[in-house]
Amino acid sequence: MTARPLDAARDALAGLQHQLVAMLAAQNAALAARVAELEAANSELSERVARLERAASRNSGNSSLPPSLDDQPGRTPPPGKPQRGKGKRNPGKQPGTPGSHLAWSGNPDRIVPHFPQGACACGADLAGAADLGVAASHQEIDIPQMAAQVIQHDLHEVACGCGLVHRAPAPAAAGAPGTVTYGISLQAWCVYLMAAHAIPVHRCAELIEALTGAEPSPGFVHGMLARAAAAVRHANALIRALIITASVICADETPIRVGPGPKTRKKYLLVARTDLLTYYFLGDRSMATFDSFVFPDLSGAVIVHDRYQNYDKLPGLAHQLCAAHLLRDIEDAAQSYPGAIWPGQIADALRALIHAANTARDRQLAAAPADAIAADLRLFRHGVLAGLASVRRVPGANKKQPPGRLLLECLHDREDDVLRFLSDLRIPPTSNGAERDLRPAKTQQKISGRLLDGAQDSDGGSLRRHWGCRWGVAAEPAGGGFVGGGTWPMTMQ
Repeated sequence: MTARPLDAARDALAGLQHQLVAMLAAQNAALAARVAELEAANSELSERVARLERAASRNSGNSSLPPSLDDQPGRTPPPGKPQRGKGKRNPGKQPGTPGSHLAWSGNPDRIVPHFPQGACACGADLAGAADLGVAASHQEIDIPQMAAQVIQHDLHEVACGCGLVHRAPAPAAAGAPGTVTYGISLQAWCVYLMAAHAIPVHRCAELIEALTGAEPSPGFVHGMLARAAAAVRHANALIRALIITASVICADETPIRVGPGPKTRKKYLLVARTDLLTYYFLGDRSMATFDSFVFPDLSGAVIVHDRYQNYDKLPGLAHQLCAAHLLRDIEDAAQSYPGAIWPGQIADALRALIHAANTARDRQLAAAPADAIAADLRLFRHGVLAGLASVRRVPGANKKQPPGRLLLECLHDREDDVLRFLSDLRIPPTSNGAERDLRPAKTQQKISGRLLDGAQDSDGGSLRRHWGCRWGVAAEPAGGGFVGGGTWPMTMQ
């Protein structure tokens, strides 16, 4: 009789233990699932924080961001450059560079004689004193006061003895008889101020009024862009033809706001340039735009670019990856891996190789001497190998790789494209020239909020030129111009 209650109690206790074990197992499974969920969320948040910290650390020193964004709140500015006077060069003009000064002119435009006024100490009037000649001379360079003139062109008719009547032809760009138009010089000033100096339309009209007294309307000033773009259409076609025959070109692209509309409606301004010529094209970053630019017509040329993927899709071209972009990415890697030695070693070696190429170019050599670059080339390659051994790939075919790893793979797998400038000194190591050619458009966007529409001609070329500055000439928008069908007047410097 007594065993049965004990067995029943034992069975009840065992059943309760089984229930507690099952409940604890369920709780442990739920906690394990919760821990896994929190770990996944923590990993995602860590990656997000890393992306945000990386974005905040990007500046003009380690990325392609412009220096104007370095002072944004929360952004880490690049380290300061060495102060002047502490580097290898002395401050001021460097030896051998051309100087500039106010030179005395042997043929002044105007001579103003000055004679003593008043009376002598003896009481005689100096107006009747004898002229002994020039005792001293002073020259000053000044601008005469300008004022717009109303010029009336009267077209006379003459009668020949045979009875035929002849009328003098109207000057270029003259309107219909009885109408008033603005002359070629004023039109050229409008285009010059807007296109070469990024003066906004309304300010350009105000500037011309303040300087000359003429009062062109903003609508007239803005309309001059389209007229000038059409006038340089044939020049753009010639520039394009010369660009596609070049053996080396630099290329770049930048987002730009064009014409009216919201700020989010952007296009891309593409540029291809040589040491003497620059050609622009307005489109987007699609492959269709690249195929509409000069690239399909290039054959066997070397193109210097910033590693944008579309350039690698262009057939039949050799590549030089911009060393300036690479150095900025290496600086970013140095900040991402602060204890690593390889970023600094790669950067120093690459800078030394660029210096060796520049030195060889100054000596009129065709390529950098092998003995002059051997040591730095070895340091460059060893630094890349050390970085690859240190920064491993993230496992998984579709896993996103660290930027430092992708950079190292580019330096290793595309060494020929990174260092092509060593074997052919016609190739610049950077695409800085193309970036400089895009700055006027970015400057106008900052001033006017957009690139002025109408400055794009039908062939895709842009009115924005350097106005001959890379040819060693200075533009003078006066006394005629291309707007009326003539040529832009220039004087050799």
